[in-house]
Parts: sequence; C-alpha cells; structure tokens
Amino acid sequence: MEIDKKLNAIFEFLNSNREHNHKLQEKFYVSVLKPFDNIPEKIISLLYHIANTQSQPKIDNLAKFFIELHENKDCLNSFQSFVEYVKPKTETENNFRTLYLGMEKQSGWGKKTSALFVKTIFHLHNTEYSKELKIWNDAPKSIKKNDEFFLPVDAVIISIFKKLNSEMKWDFDKVNSELKKVYKEREIEVWDDLWFWGFITQNGTGENRKFEWNVNKYWALKESDKSKLEMKIIENKAEIFLNLLR
Repeated sequence: MEIDKKLNAIFEFLNSNREHNHKLQEKFYVSVLKPFDNIPEKIISLLYHIANTQSQPKIDNLAKFFIELHENKDCLNSFQSFVEYVKPKTETENNFRTLYLGMEKQSGWGKKTSALFVKTIFHLHNTEYSKELKIWNDAPKSIKKNDEFFLPVDAVIISIFKKLNSEMKWDFDKVNSELKKVYKEREIEVWDDLWFWGFITQNGTGENRKFEWNVNKYWALKESDKSKLEMKIIENKAEIFLNLLR
C-alpha cells in the first residue's frame, strides 16, 4: 500500500534525525525537574506540566486527581509504588503498559496525556538523557517484548495521518493500532519525534491546516535551538519531511 511506503520513509527520516528533538526534550525535562530536590516534587511537577498540555483541560477532574495524589505522596517514591497506586485491578504487571492504562483511568487524564507521561518516564530512565534527570531507581530502562508503548497522538499527528490517507478515520487508537502492525516496542517510541516535525511544518488549525515550514512555530518552542545554523538545518530537514508527506 502507498501509505505503508510513506510510513516507512517517514520512520527512516525520524530515526536518522533524532538528535534535534532529543536536545529540545532534554532542555524541557531539565526545566521541569531541576528546581526540585526530592522525588515526589519532581513527579508532581512533571504531572502538572503534562496535564497542562491538554487543549481543554478538565480542571475540576484534574484537581480531584492532584488532591488525592497529595494525600498519598508516598506512592511517588518509586516506579513500582506509583504503578501500584494507579493501575487497574485487572492488571498484574508493573510495566509501561500498566502505567499507561492506570493513568488513562485517572480523573482528568486522557489517552494522549497518559501516553505522554509514560513516554517521559521512559525517556528519563532509558540512559539516553542526562543521568541527572533520572528520578526512580526501579524504573525500566527499556521496553520489554511483553510490554506495550503508546504513541501520544494529538491533533498534530492526526493531521499528518489524514494527509497520508484522508479516507480513513484517524484518532489516538487508530494511529497506534496501524503503527503497531509493523513497528514494535522501541520503534513506536521513535515515532514520538513525529510531533516535533509535524508541529513546525503545519500552519493553521483543524481542517484548514497547511503543510509548510512554519518558522514562527519553531520560535514558539521555548527549548528550541535559536542559533542561525541550527535553524537553517531544521528548515532544510523540514522540507525533506514535507516531501515525504506529498
């Protein structure tokens, strides 16, 4: 199928250009975690930042979640204890899949933000980022074969898949299920870079999005490298990415 060829080309592009989003992500993690000394404060800061990425956060529901969390701060001291705190009764494993399923059931948390939190926990502990960012000593460093990783799919990513195949109804579940037919465990995490390249190559919202290099969106990313050399590199690679969508 034509979309499969395009997805393979996009995956190769993402896999070959990881350093750009990696630098941006690391700066973000530092800004969120560095001001805090103890583990519970770091996790709470992370949860607040990720919850606030929602375009229309349900404040009352999120408040309930954070009130209950502050009353049970001991659960924040380790990966295992936090997964135990959030995980559904039907789950037995303490892994990334269970953490996602547990977060998705929490008051005010949706699929995208739950997947984003799990992705962040994986990044902080997979040894590819600064060791100073590590929070939990017992967090998995890799995604095991019996585990499952969910791509944090939002409007930016959905718009890309709509461009690739406008006849299919794309949403969080559909994008993840289609990718997992081909890409496994760690390969799904590579697809997380799609948001960065998609964000800086889209102009407008909803059905009226245009796919083009959007320098203003690049500037809007607080952690993006603003040097002229890096911006030129990003612009050139953004054009390569756009050609893969056409």
